[in-house]
Amino acid sequence: MRGGTQGGTRGDPRDGTRGGRLGVWFVGARGSVATTAAVGALAVRAGLADRTGMVSELPEVAAARLPALAGLVIGGHEVAGGTLGKRAEQLADSGVLPAALARVLGGELAAVERRIRPGVRHGAGLQREAAARVVADLRAFREDNALDRVVVADLSSTEPPVGDSPALADLAALEDALDSGASPLPPSSLYAYAAFRAGCPYLAFTPSPGPRPPALAQLAAEARLPWAGADAKTGETLVKTVLAPMFAMRALRVRSWSGVNLLGGGDGQTLADPDNAASKTASKAGSLEAILGHPVDGPLHIDYVPDLGDWKTAWDLVSFEGFLGTRMSMQFTWSGCDSALAAPLVLDLARLLARAHELGEAGPVAPFGFFFKDPAGTDVHDLAEQWRMLTDWCARAGEAR
Repeated sequence: MRGGTQGGTRGDPRDGTRGGRLGVWFVGARGSVATTAAVGALAVRAGLADRTGMVSELPEVAAARLPALAGLVIGGHEVAGGTLGKRAEQLADSGVLPAALARVLGGELAAVERRIRPGVRHGAGLQREAAARVVADLRAFREDNALDRVVVADLSSTEPPVGDSPALADLAALEDALDSGASPLPPSSLYAYAAFRAGCPYLAFTPSPGPRPPALAQLAAEARLPWAGADAKTGETLVKTVLAPMFAMRALRVRSWSGVNLLGGGDGQTLADPDNAASKTASKAGSLEAILGHPVDGPLHIDYVPDLGDWKTAWDLVSFEGFLGTRMSMQFTWSGCDSALAAPLVLDLARLLARAHELGEAGPVAPFGFFFKDPAGTDVHDLAEQWRMLTDWCARAGEAR
């Protein structure tokens, strides 16, 4: 798994020119997305799979001189039982992964499994102690594997939104609350807090609160650490951010945009809870008004269909108005495997955040909003404009020492 030596590692020519050893720490390490990302990284590195779906392989992004996949080491936290190898076999059985990969990469997956630590359960013990344990796990991971830097990626189940809390509004107030034995942090924010205390950039891949509370944004800025988020767009919302600018640029007024999402797997089960779904529906709906410049009617439903497994289907109906008030409509259906769409983006963003950290950036990296439904640090939702921001950043990064 080492792929080189500390400090002087030569990059794989296909990965750009950066060397060094990058650690990626998955929160939710045996989940579908994390398992697919781990299998994918190992398979690509071994020459068993190509790099389809990896934005970091496009010339405009590779120009940033990102860390090489050859030096990637994976670990993580998990609250569920089982093993990574067993989860890979389950995903292979359901058609998410090629069946042969789970067998061929069994030894490498077992090595990753040995780097997975028990996760933090909400409400179990004091949060100050839980955060200290996560910090210790991250530091040990970095030291034991001779890593140049570690990026923490939250791939865990979606959490409900958080309300206003004095403990989350200011870093000093948060520290006082933790010292008093209070538990002000949702799990995703506890992981973000620990990541920043351990000196690690943070990837908020889900719509959970994560590093969004002002106290944590303050901590990231003080620690000079970059982060990116939130809620990666892999399907329906990705299509929306391409189509919505078309209506705006042609001066066609969108009257309503309704959607139905059918999800299986753990994600669908989590979002069957209305409180958890609230974070997702808010992030999915926010881009339309920002792009179109006016509120848009239309409900968004998320329904759990266990039979779909790791697949999801979204159906959208767009009602719009043309010249002289003529009413028209458009429909589209998106059906895909969320894990296969999300996993390469996790690897892309881990490498991008590592490069941003190397360049000394801090706080939310706005150009990485290209990947998200609710992009931190920017109000831009138009995919083409987001792409321009990302590639401009990559060009500047490529010119930096």
